Amino acid sequence: MNDATIAERRRTKHRRWLRHSNPYQNPRPHQPTLRFSPTAWAKLLFLRDLGPTEVGGFGISAADDCLRIEDVQLVRQSCTCVTVHFDDAAVADFFDSQVDQGLPPSRFGRVWIHTHPGSSATPSLRDEETFACSFGSVDWAVMFIVAQEGQTYARLRFNVGPGGSLAIPVAVDFSRDFTASDHAAWKAEYERCVMTPEPRPPAIFDGWPADTLPRTNEFLDEEWADFFGWPDDERELAYRHEEFNPSEPFAEVVHV
Repeated sequence: MNDATIAERRRTKHRRWLRHSNPYQNPRPHQPTLRFSPTAWAKLLFLRDLGPTEVGGFGISAADDCLRIEDVQLVRQSCTCVTVHFDDAAVADFFDSQVDQGLPPSRFGRVWIHTHPGSSATPSLRDEETFACSFGSVDWAVMFIVAQEGQTYARLRFNVGPGGSLAIPVAVDFSRDFTASDHAAWKAEYERCVMTPEPRPPAIFDGWPADTLPRTNEFLDEEWADFFGWPDDERELAYRHEEFNPSEPFAEVVHV
């Protein structure tokens, strides 16, 4: 073996040592995944399909894995096609009952779950506001959305250290034992917790003919949009300039 071969082997060994000792070249850790037990996933889809509105709840995590959801629990809520509003007293009672059962908040108060009746699971502006307001002070939280046609969205948010958030994949985990479905109990929970207010036109439109309703060039009032169940990204209706009053330069008419 000549000197050139020995020198090349030494250089190769040195490069290998540098590569394995460089922390910036180590493989990235495994990406977190929000996983549902088959029973929890079946319950969530069953609740989603029981009515035409959104429905929301809290994910109950496994004792040894905070991102494995073993149950979905509803609280008393008022639901429309585009919103879910939890009753504050019902949320407080839910937290008390879970603590009484010996569960820490990290197992029942960190994963916010709700459905979208349409085809998109993308969070709306109201979803983002709710997530920031209600879960912005905890160490970590997850927002999960499942749409009517099966699309899903999950985002993990952590508020410790520099903070940050990332979208995470979703899966159904069959690696552990799971219980059978209980449609009767799930339906009873839905009927007990989900309230749908009767739709009504906003008071400012009382007395207007049903086929011609006024609006302004600004975006439609939230109450009016909620009445018709328009998604947040489709709340600007197309309209025709059939009537125009010069004394009211911003008044136009929309036919519904």
